[in-house]
Order: sequence, then C-alpha cells, then structure tokens
Amino acid sequence: MKKTLVVAGMCAALAGCGGVNNALLEKNKSVEYYRIFDIKTDSDRYTVAEAASDGLGKNVNSATEATPIPNFSEPPEKPGRFTLTNPFQGSQLAALAGATGSVGMKVATCDGAVWTAKAVRDISGQSNLNLTACLWQYQDGYHLDTYATFNKKEGGLMQISRDMASAMVGTPEEWTEKTILDIAKQIKEETGAKITYLEGYPKMADTPWVDELD
Repeated sequence: MKKTLVVAGMCAALAGCGGVNNALLEKNKSVEYYRIFDIKTDSDRYTVAEAASDGLGKNVNSATEATPIPNFSEPPEKPGRFTLTNPFQGSQLAALAGATGSVGMKVATCDGAVWTAKAVRDISGQSNLNLTACLWQYQDGYHLDTYATFNKKEGGLMQISRDMASAMVGTPEEWTEKTILDIAKQIKEETGAKITYLEGYPKMADTPWVDELD
C-alpha cells in the first residue's frame, strides 16, 4: 500500500511539473489566413483602390502600395486570384523553414491586379502581421483578395502581459480579421458597393462581422 501511494504521489508530482513546464514554455506559432470578397460597384478602379488604401491604413504600421498599369483594354470576364510562391523553393533555407513549421517563406503575388499592397503590423513581444492585398477588376465589379501571415508567441513569463493586452486590443487573430474587414468596409463606405464574402481560411467560427458588409 505504501509503495502504491509513493508511486501515485510521484506520478501526480510529475504531472504537475509537466503542466507548469508547459505553461512556462514560450512557444512561437506561425498562422496564415486568406479572405476573398466580391465587390459590386460602378465606381472606377481609382476610387475603389483609394478606398481600399484608406481601410488598410487604419490598422497597420507601414504599407507599400502600387497601382500597376492594367494588362487589359477591357476588364476580363473573370477576376484574377492571388497565388502563393516560395522564392527559396528547394534551398536549405526553405527546408529549414519547413522543418520548423514556419509559413513565413510564402509570398503572395497579384499579377494583373489593379491595386496591390503589402503591409506590416507589429506588436512588441506578442505578434507580427504581414498582409498582402490584391484588388482585381473584372466585368461585374472587383475582387479583393487578402493573404496574411503572423507569428505569435504564447506561454512563458510574458503570457500574463499578452493576455492583458489581448483583453484590451484583441488577440492576433481578431486583429487580423479586423485589418482585413476594415479594407472591405471602407470600400463599401466610400463607394456604396455591395460586398460579399466568398471564401477563406481558416474557417470562421462565426460570421457576425460579415453582416456589417450588408
């Protein structure tokens, strides 16, 4: 009986230590998102692009934008779509990133888009967001494609501070959704467009925020 109690006590102690160790362990996680919207409006591409720029500027620290000369004389029947590439494909750097589970090597490209933006939002000690947005013009309106990746830290001695910050300004996931949504909302506000959410990843647990576009 005594041996049984000793063994049980050791197991409980080890389990407790494991829980404490897991809580104190600082983890770095890589997360990726994409969201695609359809935009129905008669506004010209300059107006829509300016509205998209205004919406993006609400939530990021810096942004690099471009309005390429369209490669069409008339808008195409179907909109374009962003593509993901890895400029280091096949290199040791890409292999290392894959082994560590990082998504940071992926680059979203927007060939044929009438407006593109690459933006960054950093929160010291918590997360960093990298976002690419592409505005595609087609015969029935526009598509807005957004692709975002962020690395976030969890656990460790700073987790209490992160939880407090998240309670005040939102989690990295919530901020990513807000950053994307504000682009679409600003387009609606400035053009009166009808905007429909088409697809995305990861799947949204709930979609009340999409209702704001109606």
